[in-house]
Amino acid sequence: MTDLVPPVSPHPRRTALSAALRRAAPALLGYAAVRALGLAVLAVWCAAAGSSPHKLLSARWDSLWYTRVAELGYGYEVVLPNGAVHSNLAFFPLLPWLEQGLHAVTPSSYADAGLAVAWTSSLFAAWGIFAVADHLYGRRVGVLAAVCWGALPVGIVQSMAYSEALFTALAAWSLYAVLTRRWVAAGLAAALAGLTRPVGAAVVAAVWVGAVLRWRAGERSWRLAAGVALAPLGAAAYVLWVGARTGDGVLGYLRVQGGWGNGFDGGWAFARFIGGRLTSGAWPAGVGLVVGVALVLWLYLLGVRARQPAPLLVYTGIVVALALCASGYFGSKPRLLMPAFPLLLPVAVALARWRPRRAGLVLAAVAAGSAAYGAFWLNGSGPP
Repeated sequence: MTDLVPPVSPHPRRTALSAALRRAAPALLGYAAVRALGLAVLAVWCAAAGSSPHKLLSARWDSLWYTRVAELGYGYEVVLPNGAVHSNLAFFPLLPWLEQGLHAVTPSSYADAGLAVAWTSSLFAAWGIFAVADHLYGRRVGVLAAVCWGALPVGIVQSMAYSEALFTALAAWSLYAVLTRRWVAAGLAAALAGLTRPVGAAVVAAVWVGAVLRWRAGERSWRLAAGVALAPLGAAAYVLWVGARTGDGVLGYLRVQGGWGNGFDGGWAFARFIGGRLTSGAWPAGVGLVVGVALVLWLYLLGVRARQPAPLLVYTGIVVALALCASGYFGSKPRLLMPAFPLLLPVAVALARWRPRRAGLVLAAVAAGSAAYGAFWLNGSGPP
């Protein structure tokens, strides 16, 4: 007897998600391979050095501050001998909230929950970077951009219980939503980015610039207005809460950061730091810093010349400016530049013009160098 019941067709959204995941699969696999190499080299290095890779990834530097917020909440501070106050109010709450949630529903510790969030977020970040690059330049460039991001010299931070991977994931998907005019999603992702790191302001600015350009082009919709309104809510809510808690009003968060020695001086302190290296026995390090800054600025100019969409240029410009022109611990600047993934788009476009074998060999060599440097870095000074 003929079956008269029609087959159930898959939900359109599930079908679209499945297709998007299949399209991004080479990027995610390539990215995962790069990060797996980094972790494997770290494990071997730590075995030789007698250190713990798990501790280096989950229980040192800022990771400890995040897990302390997750476990005990805000209010902890350390007073240094010089009178400076390091308060955990400097750390935005989204990562600790996620650590709390994962700890509550699984037997994982807060530190392991932080690792799980970071590793998951890094895959979503790679996917978002692929999505942006694929939308602008095609699939091959998207794959290369995601792999390049994983192979950054300080790419090991993407595998640490830090907030960079989470922030980059939210920023990339917000930018993708702006490029594809999904304004509510763009605003929500920007709001969450604003709850993750202070540089969330860059994502907000990108959403607003994209919305203004579309409004000038004639687009009028409640979704566009909603995206604009949603974007700043996360950062504004936390900054205002810190101000109310400290009693310092809207300047409260800036004063908390000031206790850590962080501020914005237009790059003067960083320039003096580089100058001090150039005029001392550490001049090779000074030359390296000059070359690094020049490379970042050159890649940004390449993006301008390639006419990257204005939201991407605004986002990248703010991230770069905040990283290079802020005072504070100068060793953290490469880490602070990590979310500026559009800087890698010109590199990915150039690699896409090469033969696949040649591009693959170059990326493999870069990934190996990144893995070795990451292991050396974490077993030495490491990120602050």
